[in-house]
Amino acid sequence: MTVREIYDTMAYGAAPESAADAYAWLVDQGDRFGHFIDGVFTDPGEGFESRNPATGEVLATLTQATAEDVEESVAAARKAQGRWERLGGPGRARHLYALARLLQKHARLFAVLETLDNGKPIREARDIDVPLAQRHFYFHAGLAQLLESERPGQQALGVCGQVIPWNFPLLMLSWKVAPALAAGNTVVLKPAEWTSLTALLFADICRQAGLPKGVVNIVTGDGEVGEMIVAHEGIDKVAFTGSTAVGRRIREVTAGQGKGLTLELGGKSPYVVFDDADLDSAVEGLVDAIWFNQGQVCCAGSRLLVQEGVAERFHDKLRHRMANLRMGNPLDKCIDIGAMVDPVQRDRVAEMVAACDSGQTYRADIDTPQTGAFYPPTLITGLSPADPLMQEEIFGPVLVGTTFRTPAEAVQLANNIRYGLAASVWSENLNLALDVAPKLAAGVVWINGTNMFDAAAPFGGVRESGFGREGGWEGLSAYLKPAGQPKKLKPLEPFPGNGDPEPGIDRTPKLYIGGKQARPDGGYSRAIHARSGKLLGQVPIANRKDIRNAVEAARGASAWSATPGHSRAQILYYMAENLSARTDDFASRINAQTGARTGKREVEAAITRLFSYAAWADKFDGQAHGVPLRGMALAMREPVGVIGVICPDEAPLLGLISMIGPAMAMGNRAVLLASEPFPLSALEFVQILETSDVPGGVVNILTGSHAELAPHLAGHADVDAVWSFSSSDISGEVERASAGNLKRTWVNNGHARDWFAPEAEGRAFLEQATEVKTVWVPYGE
Repeated sequence: MTVREIYDTMAYGAAPESAADAYAWLVDQGDRFGHFIDGVFTDPGEGFESRNPATGEVLATLTQATAEDVEESVAAARKAQGRWERLGGPGRARHLYALARLLQKHARLFAVLETLDNGKPIREARDIDVPLAQRHFYFHAGLAQLLESERPGQQALGVCGQVIPWNFPLLMLSWKVAPALAAGNTVVLKPAEWTSLTALLFADICRQAGLPKGVVNIVTGDGEVGEMIVAHEGIDKVAFTGSTAVGRRIREVTAGQGKGLTLELGGKSPYVVFDDADLDSAVEGLVDAIWFNQGQVCCAGSRLLVQEGVAERFHDKLRHRMANLRMGNPLDKCIDIGAMVDPVQRDRVAEMVAACDSGQTYRADIDTPQTGAFYPPTLITGLSPADPLMQEEIFGPVLVGTTFRTPAEAVQLANNIRYGLAASVWSENLNLALDVAPKLAAGVVWINGTNMFDAAAPFGGVRESGFGREGGWEGLSAYLKPAGQPKKLKPLEPFPGNGDPEPGIDRTPKLYIGGKQARPDGGYSRAIHARSGKLLGQVPIANRKDIRNAVEAARGASAWSATPGHSRAQILYYMAENLSARTDDFASRINAQTGARTGKREVEAAITRLFSYAAWADKFDGQAHGVPLRGMALAMREPVGVIGVICPDEAPLLGLISMIGPAMAMGNRAVLLASEPFPLSALEFVQILETSDVPGGVVNILTGSHAELAPHLAGHADVDAVWSFSSSDISGEVERASAGNLKRTWVNNGHARDWFAPEAEGRAFLEQATEVKTVWVPYGE
């Protein structure tokens, strides 16, 4: 082709990246890999092939881990963990810094190997994945350096089992490994079966960096290996990124084991374009949102919502842009779209699109290689919100969409999904964008941008997109726990009766649902006796219908979440004042139930706790994180929603207040199961609620068997989180029941807590009562 012809056609010339160094590294390893355990590579064993999805070429043979391999890796991590934690934050920081430097020194090797193994364009691996991986190790080296001064009284969880996906192999490794090591944990990591090579290269640089043996262990294999790691009794924390179905299974498997758990799961993220948006910028952003990494991105903007007035014009611009995308050899630096990770994944996407008989389908008429796992960029418009492709994650280069008329309808459509990972909002009216962003059910919202990530900005989802955050101090907290060894909690049983009633007028307390006292649906009650055996009163026995009614009432009180923190504080102060006026009554009631003489102390502590959370109501806020762009990443604290609470048994009033306080202060609504052996104080507290201007439905109180009611409360689809501090052995049941919609759980695992001590209030409770939403707001022309 002549120079003149080039100018006439403006055709791209090929700009292939050399893969020679990557192939040389594979050859140096013998093209066969064992596992990386206790600082050395094991001998290769029986296994499977790793292939280049763009060509089908076999790159290496990997080893399928056995139960013995997993056992050996966990033992190595356990042996190394104590020494690694005792090294201290500054000592660990130096190792993390060394890893970051080596990632920089070998950046091109990592990028090329990632492209060969995964099929993504070299530009993406070179300019996004590898630099972000470096950033995570640098950033967490800084967190490790500051940890002891900024997070006193915290310690590492122990050994972390980490299972990462195939779409961002190196980046997901850095998201998991860097915070775990910074906090003093050791790691057993399983990379995805299809894309293990950069994890093994990372193991190689761990040796070069002089990382102590056993701190990082990497085993390869299929999903069975992941299951062995997750279920292993020597694992203290599980971190998983992958599909919602697998995440649900992990929640079930780990239930009751006392393991920490964070899940970053699937998504079907809305991409909302208002009629005043810069349409050309929105189109370009959409290219990054859905065709980045061939659409194999959990937070891909795969659900396009365009305001009706500009929909036709926007779709025309989008189709024109699609027609100019370039697909081909991922090592070519001029390529926009590479190969999907495997023919199996490509065929799955093709089957989902072929099954769609609604809307209008447009496939970009671009050159598509005849060999390799390639799939053309596809747009399907005119779908209804209920169409399967609008609800299910496709995980490929397929964009589906519909239109809306008003901002309220846009929010409704955006939230009409079981996922809640990310969202993009496009509007030149910043007031509109910032009004819509907090209303979206998503852990991350990008305004006039998409797929922005940084180690300083927390990332994670809500609903069935999982729980927990990665990045920032928020992500590091998932790898820490309070220092010390908690004591075991003994189950408390109610006192038996002797048939003698307590003198006085019989009071018949009721359940408290929706701001009203209500009789139990079943019509049953049970006797509560003093230590002496005398009858103190009868309390209702709630059933699953009462739970249903209480959850409906709590869901209907959503206006509480929008109430300003100052207003919530005033109500909490009012509750404290009203409780103070009845100190003696509540103290005597507590003493009569428990047989102790600590009633007055408990009431006074409860009053102080209400004052504390009233003080926190307008002060526990978010943070503007320093991220490398001209703009802001705002980590906003939002209420979780409806929290189901199984209250402590041993502190009938203080335990209840310790749950109500943070929940209300942060704008949540609560359904509480009162202390099972000593429930009268909770039902007496209803009178405080009724006289303190607490809106109906914000607090709902039930009484009954924790073991019987907890699974129904934890399994309710309209409950967003469950806290359990019961003395009954129900933590496992709560966690198992929560797997249905993957709600957050906070359970005691049979460990005691001193409800009079500082550990029973403050930031830990406020963090459980809030969800972090990161809103990215770039600015400038």
